[in-house]
Amino acid sequence: MIRHPFGELSLGQTGVSSGRTMTETDVVNFCMLTGNWLELHSNIEHAKEAIYGQRLVQGSLVFSIVNAMIPFDSSVLAAFYGCDKLRFLRPTFINDTLWARVEIVNLKDHDEKHGVVTSKLEGINQRDETVLRCEFSLLIRKTRLGRPGEPAKIRAAHDKTHGENA
Repeated sequence: MIRHPFGELSLGQTGVSSGRTMTETDVVNFCMLTGNWLELHSNIEHAKEAIYGQRLVQGSLVFSIVNAMIPFDSSVLAAFYGCDKLRFLRPTFINDTLWARVEIVNLKDHDEKHGVVTSKLEGINQRDETVLRCEFSLLIRKTRLGRPGEPAKIRAAHDKTHGENA
């Protein structure tokens, strides 16, 4: 959704990702990767007695996946700049499907080569509930980075898609 250099973006631009279902495999792999074996995520019997009656997907996994669902053009994205006001508003369960929705809410000049784009990022589930909300900031280039080694046919295809979305 961030497909243009900093100077071509504007407040209020929005985008929505494709959906992605959170799976048992996601939860178990994240437990293994992070060491977060909290029983609310890893123990069915414990979770049955907890507030939601079933296991939850880890909040940090939900955030990681939702922000990664936003398509970016690597020729303009310089870096992740920060996240503010992160809130988990509803639980995410195994087999929930999530979408990312973003709206550009702030554009700030950073230096001669970059600007900071802040978006309201929301994770929305199949029940149309907002499960996550935050202000998500990216460092965006003012001019596109070249694509060294890219074949001419691929470069031409990229050039055609640059005008489609924010």
